[in-house]
Amino acid sequence: MTKLKNSLTAIVTITLLSLLNVQHANTMALRSFVALPIDKYGYIVRFSYQHLIDGDSGNFITSVAYGLSNKQALLFGIPYKVTPNDEDRVGDLSALYRHTVIQHDFLSGTSRLALLTGAIVPHVKDRDPAIQAGFVYSFFKDRYEFDIDALYQAGVDNRPDSGRYDISWQYRLSPSVYPDWGIASELHVVTELNGRWQEGNKITQQVTVGLQMVHPRWVIEGGFVKNLSNNNDLSAILSARFHF
Repeated sequence: MTKLKNSLTAIVTITLLSLLNVQHANTMALRSFVALPIDKYGYIVRFSYQHLIDGDSGNFITSVAYGLSNKQALLFGIPYKVTPNDEDRVGDLSALYRHTVIQHDFLSGTSRLALLTGAIVPHVKDRDPAIQAGFVYSFFKDRYEFDIDALYQAGVDNRPDSGRYDISWQYRLSPSVYPDWGIASELHVVTELNGRWQEGNKITQQVTVGLQMVHPRWVIEGGFVKNLSNNNDLSAILSARFHF
């Protein structure tokens, strides 16, 4: 009986320590994954789905981030096309290494600049890879956060070059002031300007608006994406991420 009691006590203790050591979830852009801070040895899993409202196509993206240290992280993402007539639905793996080169912490906020480098790895032999590089800058203070990232993808052999940028502003609607006893969740509004480009085509400018429900261990977020150029497509986006 004593051994059973000790075992149960140990299990409860380990569980509580694990919960306390989970990194706190943060806000970030709906259309980007590179700005999110990650603790050393922490990892984040995100599932995101974007669906064209006036069509039957959509993209499901699984993203994973792992903290090598407080200033270094690995970021992975792989898309999956939800399209009835497309047999090859699995996209290419995006792998990035992020290194924070400048970080300035101050009262109620911080600013960070990080460099990005990596590759796009095809999952089939008839596709060519790409080398990608860019940067991400974040500024956080009190109730708002500003993120900007840009990524250039240089195609190898027959793969066309491509690029993207995301400018995001997030504002905490609730609570306006944190209570002394802490809080279980937050509500944020997110607005973004996004750009997507591929060699041989004009850049597609987009605007994204959404909401985020931020819990200490998970985030549920969603919104709408509107094309400002090339066409007037409107998409809905919904995602969930979990912090460990």
